[in-house]
Amino acid sequence: MTEITNLKHVPIVPLRGGAVFPGITTTISIGRRRSLAAAQAAVEKGGELLILVQYNSEIELPKAQDVAPIGILATVRDVLRAPHMGVQMLVELHRRVRFDTLDNHEPFMMGTYAEIANQMDSSNYEVMAQAIAYLEQYADTLGEANQQVMATTRNKTTAGQLADYIAGLLNLPFETEIKLLTTVDGVERLQVATEFLKQELRIAEIRHKIQKDAREGADKAQREYLLREQMRAIRKELGDDAESAGDELRDKIAAAGMPPHVRERAEKELKRLEYQGPQSAESGVIRTYLEWLAELPWNHVTEDNLDIHHVRQVLDTDHYGLEDVKDRIVEYVAVRKLAGNKMKGAIINLYGPPGVGKTSIATSVARAIGREMIRISLGGVRDEAEIRGHRRTYIGSMPGRIIRALRDAGTNNPVIVLDEVDKVGSDWRGDPAAALLEVLDPEQNDKFTDHYLEVPFDLSQVIFITTSNQLNTIPGPLLDRMETIFMPGYIEEEKMAIARGYLLKKQLEGNGIGHTDVSLEDVSLRKIIRHYTREAGVRHLERSIGSVVRKVAVKVAGGQNGPFTISEGDVVEFLGPEKFNYGTAEEKDEIGVVTGLAVSGFGGDTLPIEVILSEGNGKITLTGSLGDVMRESIQAALTYARANARSLGLEPTVFDHVNLHVHVPDGATPKDGPSAGIGMATAIISAFTRRQVRRDVAMTGEVTLRGKVLAIGGLKSKTIAAHRAGIKTVIIPKDNAKDIPELPESIREELTLIPVHHLSEVLELALREATEPPFAIEQRSERVNVAIPAVSGATAPLRAAEEMS
Repeated sequence: MTEITNLKHVPIVPLRGGAVFPGITTTISIGRRRSLAAAQAAVEKGGELLILVQYNSEIELPKAQDVAPIGILATVRDVLRAPHMGVQMLVELHRRVRFDTLDNHEPFMMGTYAEIANQMDSSNYEVMAQAIAYLEQYADTLGEANQQVMATTRNKTTAGQLADYIAGLLNLPFETEIKLLTTVDGVERLQVATEFLKQELRIAEIRHKIQKDAREGADKAQREYLLREQMRAIRKELGDDAESAGDELRDKIAAAGMPPHVRERAEKELKRLEYQGPQSAESGVIRTYLEWLAELPWNHVTEDNLDIHHVRQVLDTDHYGLEDVKDRIVEYVAVRKLAGNKMKGAIINLYGPPGVGKTSIATSVARAIGREMIRISLGGVRDEAEIRGHRRTYIGSMPGRIIRALRDAGTNNPVIVLDEVDKVGSDWRGDPAAALLEVLDPEQNDKFTDHYLEVPFDLSQVIFITTSNQLNTIPGPLLDRMETIFMPGYIEEEKMAIARGYLLKKQLEGNGIGHTDVSLEDVSLRKIIRHYTREAGVRHLERSIGSVVRKVAVKVAGGQNGPFTISEGDVVEFLGPEKFNYGTAEEKDEIGVVTGLAVSGFGGDTLPIEVILSEGNGKITLTGSLGDVMRESIQAALTYARANARSLGLEPTVFDHVNLHVHVPDGATPKDGPSAGIGMATAIISAFTRRQVRRDVAMTGEVTLRGKVLAIGGLKSKTIAAHRAGIKTVIIPKDNAKDIPELPESIREELTLIPVHHLSEVLELALREATEPPFAIEQRSERVNVAIPAVSGATAPLRAAEEMS
């Protein structure tokens, strides 16, 4: 403990943001009016002044608790005014004292202090020598060694004096300054200062090493530059003016516009190439890799044509109809015009049957907005490396198809068409569909990383258009990342417009008679559509028109000049016998025969359903390549008929004494789905009740055990198929009535669409009145006779079958 004696009253100057230590004469800047008045008063009264240190520099009028308890007693020698330095006082710092009281009266601060008796200070030479050694090492590291300062340091006789002198030389943290100021023990102060010196020495050594390495790196770069210039001069003297492969690659890398992290990777690989000998196998791998990096369009962007009217005009010129696709592209251009580069590229899946123009509309999109178009066929692709590329460790490795497409396009915002995305397979080599998840995800594809490149490439500005004939083979996560637009088949009027406006001209040009006057009569074109094609698209129609045009080309080549008008008879002559029958699905009303509607990968089509009964024991036979769901629909329909047998005029036990055979023609084609439910139920009930089914009625809808008719999908394709087959009335689920406004106008005008809620409504609409009684079971002693109706086409009904009861 120390003793406080001799309280004295002196002016006080509180310091902000730093401390001073005794043993030196220095200048202190004065910024406050009261501090200047205190300094001037001290000069007038003999120069004695108490310097205290504030804890918080923002306090203007500090109180006793706001300053450190230990201060420095000083003598003010002079108050100086400098033009650029402000007001400063020249003070001689004597010793530590303990401040006692503080009075904040005008015009300056006054207070009392007491001497600190028995201050512990000693000449601990070991600690002092260590501190001096660290100080000298620190000064040498900084390159600021001063012989006079070091001599003054060695002249200090006590540890406390040395600590105060070193503290005055260093740029200490404020907390450390307060600790040194308030520590009375000199050896302890010196230990604190030495510890700080050690830390600063380590930092200085690290900084010195970094600076040294930087200088050496700069010297090495300059040396390599001089050597390279000398090598260029030597090659020039030898008559070889061509630059080395490394120089060519360096120029390509500089001109490629790579992002900083990619260029850093390229330059690193270039240095590896320069270290490799020309005969090294590794040099060829590195060179190929660098050429790929340099050839990619990192910052090459195609300027979009954002004129909405121009885009719409190009799309209308190239394709008839397809309004949904055209509207989506126009929306993209409009938003791109307003949002600029903030908008990411579109990812669109065009889904529909073959031949409706999915791939060709993608080409028109690229032409309309002025972008490059690259088509990638994914049909049958089973290797994930086709998308992501191979790693460079493999011989003959190369980037995947996406990166190769960008290199070929020469721009980083082309239109990339991923054709037949629904036919991607998977095996032991990986799943390409999983690799497409990153490519087609707007939240991830801005950092798409190919296995070969191993650096990210931004795909966010690319417009991806995928095409597919069906959706059930596309993985759910992949389908979720795409905006699906359904492209149904064309109706007859649309096919005629496409044939006249596009297909005929294309075939005339393709067969060398573009300047010849060739016309197709409406009746001739309609005959081709109805009797020589049956498709959702126009691919077969184009082939048929091509066959007709080639016959005309033979005539032109034989010397005839035309004009040529193709009549209905000419169509039969050129194309041969009719291949398809046009009209209702059935020629007459029949028992147990219903026209259903279905959707396949080729669009909508009619689906005849046949039911025949034969004597037996209740066996059910299902043929026609029916799937599990369709089989379950038949079971549900039969259960409904059994449950409502009496209301249908049937004996419930009749179902146990006849065999039921349900057949859907075109047996080689697999069929599945629940939408044929009401068709199956109607055919079964027609067979049991002997009521004929109207041939001009088609139906689609799922049926429940209670007879409710549930909604189905693909209504547009199914109604187009019904219209194409000459059907007049189509029964649809009531829940699908909301989809009727989206159907083509000609479909709505020429078809009678009847929404139904229950199977009883379907039976009332589709079945004729019975001309003969329904099945009945006659009880004769121990035998049961079942009346079996005549099979369609037979001359007489089958005789009753006898069974033991």
